[in-house]
Amino acid sequence: MPSMLVLATTAVPDHLRGALSRWTTEVVPGIFVGTVSARVRDHLWQAVTNTVGDGAALLVHPAPTEQGYSIQTAGTRRRVPMDFDGLTLMRMTATPIVKKEQSPR
Repeated sequence: MPSMLVLATTAVPDHLRGALSRWTTEVVPGIFVGTVSARVRDHLWQAVTNTVGDGAALLVHPAPTEQGYSIQTAGTRRRVPMDFDGLTLMRMTATPIVKKEQSPR
């Protein structure tokens, strides 16, 4: 049975956005919404995880959970879904600090 999905992408290759737009509508840049079967959803997510590279992606779709949906992420990201007693919450990770070497004067 088809169900709605929301797929958010950041800094992914254009060919991936094109592939996603075959099955979904890009409502704003990087946000795809569609109604597809679980098989198509899984196929699209596999294509995203194989291609995301240095970008990031997040998939939200209906699931038999307390919240009524499931969250999956791929790529580099600061937000990581964590399960807390059956509820999925988003954990923020710290931004890596890059120290600059000071040049001698």
